[in-house]
Amino acid sequence: MPAHPDATPSPTLATWSWRLAPAFVVCLAAPAFFVARLPWLGWSLLAIGLVIAWLTERRDAAARPEPATTTAGGAEAAGIRSPSLTRDLSLIAVGLLVVSAISLKAELDDLAMVRFALALGGAVAIPYALSRWVYRDRAIRFPWRGGGRWTTFQWVWLAAVLVLGWLILPFYFITSGVYLNWPVVDTPELIARLFVGVGAVGIWDELFFICTCFALLRRHFPFWQANVLQAVVFVSFLWELGYQAWGPLLTIPFALLQGFIFMKTRSLTYVVAVHLLFDAVVFLVLVHAHNPGLLDGLFLV
Repeated sequence: MPAHPDATPSPTLATWSWRLAPAFVVCLAAPAFFVARLPWLGWSLLAIGLVIAWLTERRDAAARPEPATTTAGGAEAAGIRSPSLTRDLSLIAVGLLVVSAISLKAELDDLAMVRFALALGGAVAIPYALSRWVYRDRAIRFPWRGGGRWTTFQWVWLAAVLVLGWLILPFYFITSGVYLNWPVVDTPELIARLFVGVGAVGIWDELFFICTCFALLRRHFPFWQANVLQAVVFVSFLWELGYQAWGPLLTIPFALLQGFIFMKTRSLTYVVAVHLLFDAVVFLVLVHAHNPGLLDGLFLV
């Protein structure tokens, strides 16, 4: 993702680096929390990853030669420094800890919706606040107005998302039975709650996995490495949320595509639009699956 004009410049990113190891360990905490559901393993991986990152940065600092002089145009004089891997991974770790504090089982009662709002909101707000007011590096941004005018291809892709969702999602949810991971919605109130919940979680996905995890990892690693790492976290969350059985065959490419689209468009608004269109089909499929006969004419399954 191209740097924001106010962002701290990053050094040239090496294709491979030992710094990838602690980032990988931290991201592996996501499947420990959300797939294996072993909190102690998730906590251990976060701690190990952060310690390795700290030791790696200390080693790199010790090996770095001291500059002979600093000039008015030099990096030190300008106040520029390389982003800290330990700090950035700690922000991801904080977000994962907040999310892992609750069960991600889809529920629609008042308490569950408040619990989701507080946990998911905190997972975005706390890393953002730490980055801006504690670390003071503004590493996390939400470029709602970025990217300029949408191209013809972007509009075509939005239409393609609807068509692909219509073709694939009913078959996945109904034939695999994973729609049962979501509560029965057989009243107008429950259908409305499902609509709000699916949309809200979809927006949150992009705020946390793309604008937080991916953006922080992108400061240290080439695009494809950062994108694979964020996809590990993204897909693990979706697994506990209910996208199980052969769901990863859908969620892995979706997570990777969202990172790619964000890098190309620089627009949070666009990746959210893609996600919400996809989730609109998810919502309709869940209503259809739980209410046979209600939307039979809309889908092929």
